[in-house]
Amino acid sequence: MGLTIRQACSDDAKAISRVIVEAVRESNGQDYPASVIESVLAHFTPGRVIELLEQRLVFVAMLDGEIVGTGALDGNAVRSLFIAPPQQRKGIGQALMSRIEKAALERSIETLLVPSSITAESFYARLGYRVLREQLHGEERTLIMTKPLTPL
Repeated sequence: MGLTIRQACSDDAKAISRVIVEAVRESNGQDYPASVIESVLAHFTPGRVIELLEQRLVFVAMLDGEIVGTGALDGNAVRSLFIAPPQQRKGIGQALMSRIEKAALERSIETLLVPSSITAESFYARLGYRVLREQLHGEERTLIMTKPLTPL
C-alpha cells in the first residue's frame, strides 16, 4: 500500500470535503439522525475546509496519489478525523493519529483531547483514549476522550 501522510494545503479542500461528506453520510449516518448529519456536513464545504486549513494543522492521508483520509490538530485537540468509507479499517486512521500525536509532542502537548462521535468511540479506545465526559448539543451526542502522550 502506497500510503503517505502530509500536511494539507488549500488545493486539497475539495478532496478533503468529499472524504468527510462520504464518511459522515455512510459511517455516522447509522448512529445519528439525518438532521445531525446535515448540520455536521454544513461545516465541511470546500470553502469552510479552506478556512479550517488556516486555523488548524491539517493532515491528509494519500493512497496511490488520492486523498483517502484527513485529520487535524487544533491546539491540544484532535479534530475532523475521517477516512473514506472504502478505505476504513485498513490502518489509515491509525497512521493519521500517529502523525497527529507526533505533531502534538513536537509542540510540547502532553495530553490530547478528542471530541469523538459515538461511531468512532471504539476506534479511539483501541488507541488508548478514554472517555472523560459526554457532551450533548441538541440531538448530537459527542464523547470527549483524552489520552496522555508519551514523549518520543
